[in-house]
Amino acid sequence: MAIHPIVVYGEPVLHRRAEKITEFDEDLAELVADMHETLDASNGVGLAAPQIGVGKSIFVFDADDDYGVRRRGTFVNPVLIASKVPDTRPDPDDETEGCLSVPSLDFPLKRADRVTVNGFDEKGEPVTLSADGWFARIMQHEYDHLQGTLYVDRLDKRWSKKWKKAQEAHGYNQPGQSWMPGVDPDPFGH
Repeated sequence: MAIHPIVVYGEPVLHRRAEKITEFDEDLAELVADMHETLDASNGVGLAAPQIGVGKSIFVFDADDDYGVRRRGTFVNPVLIASKVPDTRPDPDDETEGCLSVPSLDFPLKRADRVTVNGFDEKGEPVTLSADGWFARIMQHEYDHLQGTLYVDRLDKRWSKKWKKAQEAHGYNQPGQSWMPGVDPDPFGH
């Protein structure tokens, strides 16, 4: 197993749809193990393959849900079904997101309250997960990565303006940037 660098906003792989997995083999199992190790080292709650520069339809997660149950797993070729996203403005105290590929920044974003994700694990076995609240947010965030969308691409007009200023200030618009979990300082101060 190996920890991989996490690529930053502006890297082309983050901005295109991930390719579906067709072979559930040892290479896939090794990639998934590396992703879990990278996620652990990053102190994050989810990690999609494009975030380590691999344009494949895989994400891993490891977090407590709203009920205190620890959920750790893998989705390969996931399909996400979500409830309607409320039309209200996001609450900056309760609906803020961050992203390992947008280091040190977070912004409020409205998300669906409930989701169901269907897909496969790294062995090709079918997996289904239903979630609400915080954990539903994680599932939507990681699924978006596989569509070539980062959470900052979904911000409303007010927060999008703040993101654009922060993006310019941090230089998050050029390819080639990354950070190494466990080596570089944790951009979120965990």
